[in-house]
Amino acid sequence: MPTVVLPGTLDTKGPEYEFARTRLLEHGITPLVVDFGVLGEPAFKPDIPAEEVARAGGKPLSELRFTREGSDTRVVALETMARGLIRIFARLQAEGRCDGVLGLGGSGGTTVISAAMRTLPLGLPKVMVSTLASGNVSGFVGTKDIYIANSVTDIAGLNRVSRKLIANAVNAIAGMAIGAAAPPVQGQRPLVAITMFGITTPGVLRIVRRLEQHQFETIVFHAVGSGGRSMEEMIDEGLIDGVIDYTTSELTDDYLGGIFSAGPHRLEAAARRGIPQVVVPGALEVLNFGPRQTLPAAFDVPERKLIVHNANVCAVRANVQECAELGRIFAEKVNRSTGRTAVLLPLRGKDKYEQPPDGPWIDPEADRAMYDQIRQTLRAGIPRLEIDANINDPAFADAAADAFLNLWHASHPVAA
Repeated sequence: MPTVVLPGTLDTKGPEYEFARTRLLEHGITPLVVDFGVLGEPAFKPDIPAEEVARAGGKPLSELRFTREGSDTRVVALETMARGLIRIFARLQAEGRCDGVLGLGGSGGTTVISAAMRTLPLGLPKVMVSTLASGNVSGFVGTKDIYIANSVTDIAGLNRVSRKLIANAVNAIAGMAIGAAAPPVQGQRPLVAITMFGITTPGVLRIVRRLEQHQFETIVFHAVGSGGRSMEEMIDEGLIDGVIDYTTSELTDDYLGGIFSAGPHRLEAAARRGIPQVVVPGALEVLNFGPRQTLPAAFDVPERKLIVHNANVCAVRANVQECAELGRIFAEKVNRSTGRTAVLLPLRGKDKYEQPPDGPWIDPEADRAMYDQIRQTLRAGIPRLEIDANINDPAFADAAADAFLNLWHASHPVAA
């Protein structure tokens, strides 16, 4: 039967963890309790004591004891225990003793446990019962598949409510771990990642249908920062077999300070791993900010073209100079490719905002500046296809799908 790891502070939440441990045993699951409490002695003996976690984090437990809230010692203790727990998780995985993780915590526990959970691979079950679950949990989840459950009350004793909620979390992780331990599905199809915005959706959906007709699986990422980061991480983990990077506007948000940045290493993983990729400057002129009233003053000027995409997103069009620089950034990223790569340019617009005949952001001068930089910067040997169509037109989507299929078959020749 699978093993579920229970990391927690047994000095302050011992009864809750003992209850979860007992319920896992009732499911036939092997619980493995890891203590990272620093305030006192554990309520029961863990499988891995806090001293071992602290050593793995680089300090003896005695240095992490603290009595005054708000002291620097608390921060150091949390950071040390998080480092140690990450190393403990890696070791347990290597030993085949981590089929799922269940955590129960307040602010400190959630910070430590979720940091370690984020280092675990996608698909490995992760459930975090937290007092902070009803707020913004993006910092805890990051780009990983962590299931957050609201503890409703503080995790400070067992009662008729907390028992039920913890039992539900135990039932969830038990089912996940048992399911994850089942034999893998055989004959899986190659997985192709595609990036998408609402304003590039029609083209992406047509590509999805085309690729599925050719026996590929597709996985679509929303290009809002977290989507691009998730895709890059999955490529680096070897989970993605090919890419059609149809919507690369996260480069724009990173360059100009928008809210949908995926960080400085966007559009690099596929190039680094050498998997087949088709790259398109989809929505590359689009810079995104939050609600209209939050638009920075530097962009809230008459010469800027604005679109209130919805109540939470106000889009700004990059100007001629910015488009030229974005074209250079785009091409230099593509130039790092070590595998088969092609670039496609939609000459009649990179999204719905530039859809002929009257798209509000049609700007031939800005597009020319971007495309000229791409043409000048793109290194020899990378095919560049220029299609007289909008990115959402069937002709362009079909050209992108065909380009990918050609790259795929060139990379995976069929034996005679």
